[in-house]
Order: sequence, then structure tokens, then C-alpha cells
Amino acid sequence: MKISILYFSQTGNTRTMAEVVAEGARAVPGVEVGLFPLDAIDKEFLDASKAVFFGTPTYLASTCWQWKKWFDEPAPCPLGGKLGAVFATANFAQGGADIALQTLLCHMLVKGMLVYSGGGACGSPYTHLGAVALRENFEESKAMFRIFGERVARKALELFPEGK
Repeated sequence: MKISILYFSQTGNTRTMAEVVAEGARAVPGVEVGLFPLDAIDKEFLDASKAVFFGTPTYLASTCWQWKKWFDEPAPCPLGGKLGAVFATANFAQGGADIALQTLLCHMLVKGMLVYSGGGACGSPYTHLGAVALRENFEESKAMFRIFGERVARKALELFPEGK
């Protein structure tokens, strides 16, 4: 099964967490992960993916304009029916990471995606809307991001056992 991780990263923090999510997803047997910055997406890999992660930095209490523009344009491949998950990085707890995640989740729903986070159902660490790393606990957040990647990959295999 192919899983794409798409991200935008200005400072490198979101890219770092995308790499950690990829580690978690790759820990699940049968999963192949493609990790792509927003401006270099492998469209064939994305099209073949059954699950897609979207990673965003938090700017001005929302997602970055690059993601807004990307979702406003026609998708490079059909996203409907794919499992989707989101993660964010932010400088401050009050910085709007929750709004950034919700913004992406709404775009994903409009595109017809299924959304998943593991929420509270999987226990600690809780990823209600998706994983978030703040500047003050960036390194400590890596364990949560790794588990988040693994949980979403396992859910993708559960929903699409044939991987097609």
C-alpha cells in the first residue's frame, strides 16, 4: 500500500515532522511511503496512494497560503475516497494550530476524502484533530508524530486491505 505525505515547510520544522510521520508509517509492514514537499509532489505516487497526510506550518492562526492555494486549484489526482490525516507545527499553543488543522480537514472533506486522526479512541497520545508540535516541545513531540504515522497507516490497511 502506498501512502503519501505532503507538506509545506518554510523553516524546516514541518519537514522534520513529516519525516517522523513517515518513520511511523513505514514501521507498518506492507506500507510504502512517499514524502513530498508541496512544490515537488510525485503525481503518480499520490494517485496510487490510499492514504495522504497533509503537513502545515501555522501562520497567523491558520494554515499557510500555499495550502489554501493548492486546495483551491484542481487536485493533481482524484482525492475522493482516500484516507486523509493532518499535522501541524506552531510556535505557540495559542497560535492557531487547531484552526490550521481544521482548515485542512474541511478542504479534504470537500474533496471527498475520508478523514482520520486516531482521536482519543487510540488512547495516549491523543491526536484529536491531528498531531501538533509546538516550538516549546518540538523534540518531545516526535514520539507522538511517529505513533500518529503508524496509527494512520494501520487504519489505511484496515480500510483498504487489498492496498489497491
